[in-house]
Formats: sequence, structure tokens, C-alpha cells
Amino acid sequence: MSEFKPVRFVDVALEGQFWRERLETVLTRTIPSQHVQLGKQGVLLSLTLPNQSLPLSVPGNEHDSGQVLWDSDAGKWIEAASYALSHRRDPDIEAWIENIVDDLEKAQAPDGYLNCWYLQREPDKRWTNLRDNHELYNLGHLLEGGIAYFLATGRRRLLDILERYVDHVCKTFGPNPGQKRGYCGHQEIELALVKLYRLTGDRMHLDLAAYFMNERGRQPHYFDQEAVARGEHPRDFRAKRYEYNQSHRPVREQTKVVGHAVRAMYMLSAMADLAAELNDDSLKKACEVLWADVISSKIYITSGLGPAAANEGFTEDHDLPNDTAYAETCASVGLIFWAHRMLHLELDGRYADVLEQALFNGALTGLSRDGERYFYSNPLESDGRRSRWAWHSCPCCTMNSSRLIASIGGYFVSASENAIAFHLYGGVSTNIQLATGNVFLRETSAYPFFGSIRIEVSPDAPAEFTINLRIPGWAHEAEASVGGCAVDVTACTRNGYLAISRLWNAGDTIALELPISPERIYAHPSVKQDIGRVALKRGPLVYCVEEVDNPGGAVQQLKLPRDARIETVERGDLFDGVVTLTASAERIEDQEWGDSLYRNAPPIVSGCRLTALPYYLWNNRAKGSMQVWLLES
Repeated sequence: MSEFKPVRFVDVALEGQFWRERLETVLTRTIPSQHVQLGKQGVLLSLTLPNQSLPLSVPGNEHDSGQVLWDSDAGKWIEAASYALSHRRDPDIEAWIENIVDDLEKAQAPDGYLNCWYLQREPDKRWTNLRDNHELYNLGHLLEGGIAYFLATGRRRLLDILERYVDHVCKTFGPNPGQKRGYCGHQEIELALVKLYRLTGDRMHLDLAAYFMNERGRQPHYFDQEAVARGEHPRDFRAKRYEYNQSHRPVREQTKVVGHAVRAMYMLSAMADLAAELNDDSLKKACEVLWADVISSKIYITSGLGPAAANEGFTEDHDLPNDTAYAETCASVGLIFWAHRMLHLELDGRYADVLEQALFNGALTGLSRDGERYFYSNPLESDGRRSRWAWHSCPCCTMNSSRLIASIGGYFVSASENAIAFHLYGGVSTNIQLATGNVFLRETSAYPFFGSIRIEVSPDAPAEFTINLRIPGWAHEAEASVGGCAVDVTACTRNGYLAISRLWNAGDTIALELPISPERIYAHPSVKQDIGRVALKRGPLVYCVEEVDNPGGAVQQLKLPRDARIETVERGDLFDGVVTLTASAERIEDQEWGDSLYRNAPPIVSGCRLTALPYYLWNNRAKGSMQVWLLES
């Protein structure tokens, strides 16, 4: 197991333009607008008990009952807002959170139970449908919010409320007589309990997380038992199969990632957490097997996960359709959680490569440039009818986007007693305490658009330690130097990290050059939707073509010749500065086709100029068609 631990986001200052702009947008626009929406949609009102003014469910909601999930939406917003407060205190945000805490405190039952839907609607039926009704999932997100709020402000009233709830859960669930041998249908509580353990040091919290994980999929199946107790047939539910919630077999016996993608990512993240805390090699090995399955057959080039809307998740190997891709934003965020944890089980660049790919492509796409519109699903092709929404009947992705960006600094750097590791670049500074003393570091770059990176290293006193710099898998022929003296990158790189060990003095500077150039990417031939197609990538960024940049018709009519030279163009006038790609291309014309649906002559092909921009920016301007995988001629 790796000895590296992530440097907390509050100890990492974002100084580069790319992330500073995204963070400021979340702090000033996203968090406040989300609070407005929570009020408008009735989520905040649902926390005030008793309350007779809300319907039992949300009309038209695709889920069984939107309100069953609403506690979790409040919890995720508190977590995201607390991360914002960690950057900059805001009395309005703190007052909004305190109002929610007031309502939760009043709603809590004398035995500690706290689920506003059940307390309001069916107090006699609590803990009777763990498979579907998310009680433990809701607690998990509330708990993560309470921990974040305490760390940001020192206020622990919310945390105290939730710890009383956790005490109730500890008494309710377990292997002892009189306890329920259950676990949640939607994994999340396990992640929160590990966070609580790390905060409190109370082993009971870690043991409860391990219990839920170890109990999952054990026979006789708990979800069967509770369904029968409710008077229902065990398979009389929407998913029909327990692969949907990854309870079809014990977690250590699973070899394929199946079912609902977000549930899977949260479970795998918690498995990695528990592997680290318990030094459990069997959980680590299970994570590695399942990681290999995802990476070899189930991940979009954008790091989207889950092609199907029917189960919001996985289907068959290599089933990666583009225009119908579900690829839920939450799933990419969950993949980032998992990759980050795997990276701290073993310092290996393959995990950081996926983390970065999911961050810049799968997750960032979910939030608009103005910070107030969202994507729930993220297709890789659109006919122009897709657009971002201001809210959703199941608004999980909204707060997942904001809580990720508000805490993004925590993904950049890790440290052990005598070493530092940079996983991401983009302009940050931090102070790190090593066994030899404090070290100040400032990384300066215009990443992800440019790969010239400078790192200032200033220990309080001269000291020997190692700095590990991630060399991305796409960065061929990287170069590095310290104080102008070249470093042998090939000889000193292991598992994707360049290790520089030496006596460091204040003012030492590392120069790292990561060549960033456009490249063509091809899919495995078993991905039938991408046969004869090519995608464009530059550094960590996947590119797409949008109709607004390629007038003349749908972008599906564009073809990129295999020998066309792909050029980069710096666009300071677009989205505060981006790099686009351009190339000579062909367009299949349809103007002269007339009213015929078929004919025996091929269409006319004309020359044109193709322009592509980073995928995470699509659908921020005019409506129109979009495509990642282009026909190649």
C-alpha cells in the first residue's frame, strides 16, 4: 500500500486561470443558484416537519418518489457550500446552512433516526425497503455535508445531529440478535463512514462501513427477505436483477462491473478506502480486477460510464453508442473518486491518467460556463436537440459538479513522510510538512492547454526528499531539468512518475516539458459504433466538432481525411482563451439530393475547413449538432 496521502484542498491555492475561473464561478454563481432551486423545488420545505403542503411524489419523476431522495440533495448542497466556505467565508451561505440545521434538529426522532420523508409520510415503515428507498444513502450525503461544514467553520451542531443518527444505525444494523443484516441499495454510506472515522478516530464508524461492504451480496439475500416481509415478490421491482445495485454476489467475488454506474463507482471507491484503512489486500485485488474490466471494455473516450438510460449504467462489453450514451455526470465524478483512491493505494500513473481524463472531459462537461446549467447525461453525439437544463427532477449531478470543483485542489498533490507527488498541473501553491520540515511549492503553468510547467521548491531549511512528477501517458518524450541541469526522464520514471531525489534548497526550480500536440484516437474494432471513425485529442482534452463552428449543415456530414494535417489555433476570444483544432476536411452535401430518399449515384463531396473545440465546452453557445467520433476518409 502507498504511504502517500492527499494534501487537503484547503491547503492548496489555485492560482492558474483554468481552475481559478471554474472555482470562482462555483463560489459566486453555482452554490447560490442551487440554493434558490432547492427552495423553488420544495426540497428545503420538505425538511420542515410536520408539513402537509407537499405531494407524496413529484409528478412526472422517472424515479419512484423524488422526495425519498431529497435529504441527500440537501446534504450534497451543504457539502459543496461548505467547500466554498473553506475558500471564502460567506455569511449568507452560513445562514442558509444554519436554517437547514434548525429544521433537521427539529425533525430528528428521539432515538436519533432522521429521514424526513419517512418521518413525515410513513414513520412506521422506516428500514423496511433498503433496496429502493435510500435511507442510508441519504444519511451518507448528509454526513459528508456535516463533516465538510464542521471542517470549514468549526460548527459541529449538524455533525452532532448526524452522529446521533449514526449511533442509531450502529444499533440497528449488524450480525447480532435483534439487528438487521441489511445494507443500502444505493452505496454511499460506506464512503461517509470512512470520512467520519478519519475525523473522529472512532473505530465503530470504520467497522460499520466494513460491515455494510462485507454483508453486500451475502446469502440468503437481504433484499429478498425484506421484500417478502413487505408482502412482495422479491423480483417485483424495476431493475429485476441484483446486478443493478451490485449485490448479486459478495464484492470480493465480483469480476465484472455491472449495473447502475454511480452505485458501482461509489462502492468501488469505498472498497479502496477500506482496503487502505484495514490493509485488506483482498479488497485491493478485487478493485484491481474490476478496474481492469472498466478500462478494457466499458469506458468512453471522455471517461463517461454507462451507455444505457434504462439502468443508468452498464450493458455488454464494448457497447459504447455515441448519440444515446447515458454517461451520467455523477458516474464520471464517482470514477474520479475511485481513481484518486486507487492512486493512493499504489502510486501508479495509470490511475492518475484516468482521473485526469474523467476530470477534464466526463465531469467538467456537466456544468455550463455560466455555472447555472447542467448536463445529467453526456452523449458523444447530438443532432442539435440536446441542451443543458436549469434543474432536474433528480438533481444529483448538480451538486456533484459543484462539490467536485469546489474541492478540486485536493486532487493535485500528495505527500508521505519524505516525498511529494504531483498528480495534476494547472497553477497551484501549497505548504507541505515532511519529516524534514516544511516545504513551500508553487507550480506554474497554463495547463491543460500548454505543457510547460515550472515548480518552485523552497524548504524552510536545506533537506533531502523526493519529488515525484506525473508524466501523463499521452506525453511522449517529456523533458525535465532542475536548476538548468537535465534529468534523465526515462531512467528516473517508474509507473508514470518521474522521481527526483536530492538535497533541496530554497529557490530550487524544476522545469518540466510535456509535449502537447494533436493526436488521432481509434477505438477497439469491437466498438462497432466507432468503426471507420476517428476522435481528436490534445493532451488530456478530448475534442468535438459543433455546428456553430462548422456551418453548412449537421456535423455528421463531415469527414476527416486520414492524411489531413491537424493544426492548433489559440483562441483568446473564445471562453476566456482556449486552443481549438482545425484541419482540411470534407462535407457530404445534401442540397442537390432533391426529394429522393435513395438513388444510384453517390452524394457530392466538397472541401471545407473543420474546427474542433474541447468536448467539455460543448452546448455553451448556439444550439446545433455535435460529434466526437468523426468519419474518416
